[in-house]
Amino acid sequence: MATETEFAGSGERNNRKVREGTVHSNKMDKTVIVEVTRRSRHPQYSKTVQHRARYYVHDEENTLNVGDRVRIAETRPLSKNKRWRLVDILERAR
Repeated sequence: MATETEFAGSGERNNRKVREGTVHSNKMDKTVIVEVTRRSRHPQYSKTVQHRARYYVHDEENTLNVGDRVRIAETRPLSKNKRWRLVDILERAR
């Protein structure tokens, strides 16, 4: 029987965080800002609250445009703020 870490690792040295979000800005060279929105329930009022996080992502070919849905993964520090890399383009902006 396979354990959960065998599937999640799939040959990597460790399990890196993976997020899905939309490209918010592509004005830099080989860098985009991806905005990831997550929803959680407020503990007291039970209302759904949205939390937003922005990540600087490495885009080697400069192919991403604002509005694209992408999957990103954590990586080693590439610059002062850039710690994520592009894994997959899920959907192109119209």
